[in-house]
Amino acid sequence: MTTMTRARVLINYIEVAKRLELNPIPLMRQAGVSRTLLEQPEQRLPVSAAAMLLEESAQASGCETFGLRMAESRQLSDIGVISLLLVHQPTLRDAIKAMVQYRHLLSDSLAIYVEEFEKTIVIREEIVTDIPLVSRQVTELAIGVMYRLCSALLGSAWNPRSVNFTHEPPASLEFHRRFFRCNVAFGAEFNGIVCPAVDLDKPNLMADPALARFAEHYVETLSTNTTRSVALDVRKAIYLLLPIGRASIEQIAEALGTNVRTLQRRLEASGETFSDLSNSVRRELVMRYIVNENYSISQIADLLGYSMPSSFTRWFTAEFGVTPTRWRALNKPTE
Repeated sequence: MTTMTRARVLINYIEVAKRLELNPIPLMRQAGVSRTLLEQPEQRLPVSAAAMLLEESAQASGCETFGLRMAESRQLSDIGVISLLLVHQPTLRDAIKAMVQYRHLLSDSLAIYVEEFEKTIVIREEIVTDIPLVSRQVTELAIGVMYRLCSALLGSAWNPRSVNFTHEPPASLEFHRRFFRCNVAFGAEFNGIVCPAVDLDKPNLMADPALARFAEHYVETLSTNTTRSVALDVRKAIYLLLPIGRASIEQIAEALGTNVRTLQRRLEASGETFSDLSNSVRRELVMRYIVNENYSISQIADLLGYSMPSSFTRWFTAEFGVTPTRWRALNKPTE
């Protein structure tokens, strides 16, 4: 199943491209994106094509912050009718729950997980597709939109404790610092936002319960017409939960609101197994961490669910033909 997003993102894309004096039409054609989608904003667009378009546009314009600039210019109403549901939730916690529940209406590649500690909240986000892709720009777009949602509900004075990206920093951090107004960490263990736990339960003064109920009823009618992929849902859950040690089949089943037997049966019907999906996610995540030399081999092993570095080394060698230490030596970037 090809992961899709709404074509309305192209309207936002065109606006930023023109602002950067970039001709978007040839780039859209190169990425296999039809310009007719500009007149059909609710149509579905492959996430792989959108990611390629943003990456190529960032390179062509020389603007490393292309995705984040899209988030800056994007209004919450640009995400469609679900925005009405989100902005009228009584608290940010309720809004994020609604976004998690109906995220497939935004993009079926969007994965969100809220991890709560005593006084801290971590909002993890990933763009998970059926095939690995370079997703720096779409990741920054997604986290930028989440940040805008939080600011809309909590007020413009709201500041998180940090915003985190797994990719490397751009040449200049000026735009990121101005946009987020907080510490921005790159080469991090996860993509997401860290904020005080108390922020999630502050009352949303804009909330209108009647409008929230209306929006929910309408969104439910849209949700029933959407085909879901169990394999993709499992991949997204593993992506989010593996680095925090919660990606056993029992834990994934619980996160998806089902039981192990039902999950296994649904995966079998789609021609997949939990172990194969786990292994494919491990292969993708290990490339994220191993290229960052700030992470030791033992840290990477822990992030991938291995209690012993030796077990991780055996797995890595079986998958890639060399030990992780040797892989790093062979792929060390040249100065």
